[in-house]
Amino acid sequence: MATAPVQVVPTDLPMEERVSSLPKTLADYLANPVAQTKWVDGYIVEKVGQTLGHAKIQTRLLFRWLGYVECQPLGGMVLVKAPGQTKGRVRRPDAAYSSPDLIQQFGEDIATLLQSYPLVEEIFSPTDCGEDIFLKAQEYLSSDVLEVWLIFPRSKYVFIQTQDGHLWLAEQDTDKS
Repeated sequence: MATAPVQVVPTDLPMEERVSSLPKTLADYLANPVAQTKWVDGYIVEKVGQTLGHAKIQTRLLFRWLGYVECQPLGGMVLVKAPGQTKGRVRRPDAAYSSPDLIQQFGEDIATLLQSYPLVEEIFSPTDCGEDIFLKAQEYLSSDVLEVWLIFPRSKYVFIQTQDGHLWLAEQDTDKS
């Protein structure tokens, strides 16, 4: 399967030319995604708000998930900000797990996974609205994600939601190693 190029709009062009070169539909976006963006409700939305603390949490979780996948062995891949399609949207979760079945079905050379990942993680950032992150979790779950992790860095809480229930963890509930 061929890799779709990731479109980067030159910033030295006038605004009218930059906007006219952007994808106008979800199908256009899937064929030619724009770097560091996601597709939400018919609009291209820039992925912003990551802090150093956010990156630290993302990296630590990435290593732990990767270690778990390799030790089990589950196969598959642990990914960072890899675009995946939900119902009518393209999201870039902070981290995601792609199962061996998805890799076999779609390959590794695609710009956007044409469905959701089975496990996704989102880190609450300073630009996020509280209720919006829970709505995003519901969106993931309604798009066949099996498990969503929401991480709240300032309060040091983790909220894990599945199709069947949820779990709140505080820092003192976890192993700090």
